[in-house]
Amino acid sequence: MSGKSRRLVAGVAGGVVLAVVGALTTPVTAVAQTGHAATQAVLDRYQAQAGPGAAVYAGDDTESWTLSSGTAKIGQNRPITATEHFRIGSQTKTFTAAVLLQLVDEGRVALDTPIGPYLPGVFTGNYDGNVITVRQLLQHTSGMVRDVRDAAANPDGTYSLAELVRSAMDEPAQFAPGAGVGYSNVAYLALGLLIERLTGRTVREEITDRVITPLGLAGTSFPVPGARALADPYLPGYVGGRLGPFFFWTEGTTNSELSFWSTAGAMASTLEEMAEFYQALLDGRVVSAAGLAEMRRTLAPDHSTGLALVRIALSCGGEAWGHNGALPNGHYSITLTTEDGRFASLVTNGNVVGSRPVSIEVLDSALCEVAA
Repeated sequence: MSGKSRRLVAGVAGGVVLAVVGALTTPVTAVAQTGHAATQAVLDRYQAQAGPGAAVYAGDDTESWTLSSGTAKIGQNRPITATEHFRIGSQTKTFTAAVLLQLVDEGRVALDTPIGPYLPGVFTGNYDGNVITVRQLLQHTSGMVRDVRDAAANPDGTYSLAELVRSAMDEPAQFAPGAGVGYSNVAYLALGLLIERLTGRTVREEITDRVITPLGLAGTSFPVPGARALADPYLPGYVGGRLGPFFFWTEGTTNSELSFWSTAGAMASTLEEMAEFYQALLDGRVVSAAGLAEMRRTLAPDHSTGLALVRIALSCGGEAWGHNGALPNGHYSITLTTEDGRFASLVTNGNVVGSRPVSIEVLDSALCEVAA
């Protein structure tokens, strides 16, 4: 991977930049490739609600193109490129699920078996490991609380998976196991702990050796505890909010201690490599055909949630599969791929929750343009 140098930042947000962007400011629109006017228009509308910048990388097996709107860095007229590194947040969950499905293929774990026997003594308090299954954890039907609240950090400020999971056991469940669908980062932290117990290795090693390295994803990484910097070139992340027609942004690229998110959301990648990963997954190059079928098996015909894969119906017909992700450092991203080889991956450098539905419209437009 080129650009191995890393930005070393002291503290949680060293060199904070504060910017106020007003409604009368002339918008900066930078297009990395001409054409694709329909998708550019939707991307511009999305960026106006999202971060300082947004970009989409799309194509198929024969061509690819990148569109950018706004700016990658406040104070500069800089388009976002498809090779810049950013935190992929919960797209990490798809990597975690892929490793679990490989372990299922190897006969080391079963999807519909309770997790308790695999992790003796871990599920206590409000959660019964003899009832909650591995599939329920993967599909957000376990009822486990969404987020870790009061885990104790190590002396160096990092977190262990065992402590993250332990700290959640006294939190109230969202519902009884199997009685509903409730998104849970804690469930994926428990799955990370499961991977470590089954293999005797760190989840970072397993995801790297089983997925990242075989696919040649040189720009994709699972961070070691305590590492917050992104490899160059990187996309700064911004946090803030809206006050009337104004956005207030502060740089948050290194805000998050990534071991706190671990297998639920710690990884970094690029638009190009996220598209490559999901293409490889749907092509059957990551898990077996049976494993992929399980990942794509949703709860009911009208439900979109599989095992770390979500199904999206396209306006031009057919469907796409992928996942989204966000972290408190300011990055929000989403990737979708289709069975016929089309892909679209989007990122913004400001995490504004209300803008997310429009991100689907951007990817829908891109995928349908490729199909036209």
